[in-house]
Amino acid sequence: MSLEEFETQLRPVFLAALAGDAAAYRRFLDAIGGRLRGYLRQMLARAGRHEPSEAEDVLQEVLLALHLSRHTYDPASPVTAWAHAIARYKLVDHLRRSGRHAGNLPLDDEAFQLADRPEAPSTEARLDLDRAMASLPERTRGLIDRVRLQGASVAEAADAAGMTENAAKVAIHRGLQAMAKFLSRRGERPT
Repeated sequence: MSLEEFETQLRPVFLAALAGDAAAYRRFLDAIGGRLRGYLRQMLARAGRHEPSEAEDVLQEVLLALHLSRHTYDPASPVTAWAHAIARYKLVDHLRRSGRHAGNLPLDDEAFQLADRPEAPSTEARLDLDRAMASLPERTRGLIDRVRLQGASVAEAADAAGMTENAAKVAIHRGLQAMAKFLSRRGERPT
């Protein structure tokens, strides 16, 4: 199932769950848990970790974090992107706690695809994204623009910015994290 199809099916289930439907909440946890389990296994394998129980441990942390953070979800955003961002943070936390440097994880395109749904943009969401980009330092903003929006490789963007490829990867990763934090704070403001 494509990410878009998954989002289309999952979003109404999660909204029903937020409205108090316990059965919908169970369906949401089962569906997102299955999707995130595969993601966590893949990312742990990329980090040289192949124990299936490790992915299950991280998944349980993620599901708990989703439950505790459900009030931060912005209904104007894709639920899959919100859940994926939480999973990535929990994965990085797990790798740090276990003595593995999370900087070895590759930037994953799935999170960006989940966060950017051009077929259903809203003016408000676009303004939020523009504000999040504007909050970044100019060099980081340029790297993200070149790699994520214009389709350049990290090496090309790094060369254009006068940086090493690794420094560019770190800057892009931190920039995307800063944007996610900026956007999550948006959901905490009173309307």
